Amino acid sequence: MLQEFRDFIAKGNVMDMAVGIIIGAAFTAIVTSLVDDLINPIIGLFTGGVDFTNNYAVLSGDVAEGASLEAAREAGASVFAYGSFIMAVINFLIIAFVVFLLVKQVNRIKEAAEKPEAESAPEDPPTPTEIELLTEIRDSLATR
Repeated sequence: MLQEFRDFIAKGNVMDMAVGIIIGAAFTAIVTSLVDDLINPIIGLFTGGVDFTNNYAVLSGDVAEGASLEAAREAGASVFAYGSFIMAVINFLIIAFVVFLLVKQVNRIKEAAEKPEAESAPEDPPTPTEIELLTEIRDSLATR
């Protein structure tokens, strides 16, 4: 059973998946920073300097006006945090777009790697069959 498990882990698909998950986790940190540090300030310019992630509506409870989302949650208020949701959607769209670009590039590289293999082996002209050779000899002898 231990040998089976070792064989399973050593297979390429499992290792590829593990590497993908690790890189994905690291990539998520990059995208989060991109959204928080670059995109949010730009969106804030268009919304009058409001921090977009702190946009929420109080459903029930008492919250001081202008309090941050974190402060509203700590006060025990029920909040509709639409700003956080919108930022999660923006994060998803950015991640999905970058993954699309990466997959597109990897597919291009794979296609380029496959083309030289197909072009490097030129096809030989088809060799004539025995009947075709005998027919050619017969016709050659008949014309003499």
